[in-house]
Amino acid sequence: MKALALTGATGFVGSAVLDEALAKGRSVRALTRREQGPRAGVEWIAGTLSDPEALAGLCEGADAVIHVAGLTNTPDPAEFEAANAVGTSTMIGAAKRAGARRFVFVSSLSAREPKLSAYGASKARAEALVEASGLDWTIVRPPAVYGPRDADMFELFRSAKLGVVPLPPGGATSIIHVADLACLLVALAGDKGAKAIYEPDDGREGGWAHKELAQAIGRAVGRRSVFAPHLPRTVLDMAARADRMLRGDGAKLTADRVGYMAHPNWVARSDRRVPREIWEPRIGGEEGLKATAEWYRKQGWL
Repeated sequence: MKALALTGATGFVGSAVLDEALAKGRSVRALTRREQGPRAGVEWIAGTLSDPEALAGLCEGADAVIHVAGLTNTPDPAEFEAANAVGTSTMIGAAKRAGARRFVFVSSLSAREPKLSAYGASKARAEALVEASGLDWTIVRPPAVYGPRDADMFELFRSAKLGVVPLPPGGATSIIHVADLACLLVALAGDKGAKAIYEPDDGREGGWAHKELAQAIGRAVGRRSVFAPHLPRTVLDMAARADRMLRGDGAKLTADRVGYMAHPNWVARSDRRVPREIWEPRIGGEEGLKATAEWYRKQGWL
């Protein structure tokens, strides 16, 4: 079996994909910005998505590519285009020149509503590039991804520990544990791929109402209940400006994020469900949230 080419291997989702691929006996060629220590089964390729030479080395001899790397948050929305759309175009070119058989692209549910955010728009443009690539492609739109090592959803766990989880205007969302997502991506890089756009989740029909998810996170951190008020869009906009003032470029809540957070429906659609012969979620929300909270505690985050 030829090597698997992986971008984003040092990030939250990508590191889980790397673990899963190695567990499945795949050898991996992984892109990295920073020097990494040796690891059995992994060949680290130094470079970025803007470095065609590095991407050529990444894809050389690979039969499949899992493209995870992308920009999810930035104070400058213009940067989404370069990282997510142009970066994907460069990756497609490298894969085609190397003769890679499969191309699995990690998009986002936000691509369904590209007018709501620059992030979602950049992912939608990247999807169009993948579909037009001529490769044997699959696009995966994960909902909210959580699990060990995640710093974004951790904000909700920390708030729940304090007893208060501020919510966007009323709505619902799907979630997925990072280990389940990684299992799907590695499966799609093998012989189970199809030219399709999938929206995987934890198997909860209809997703999670925001208040339901807040209470589940509260239970995971040991709270019988949490105060979970819905905040109007105007308050979220003000909070984004305040976060920018307090944390600068490290702000978690940006104006662009508010754009899609305020949308009421980020539930995975049944007509985009992954066929059961390819993959099924193994980790239910309640179980996964509790295990994630325990990981945070053991690491001293909570």
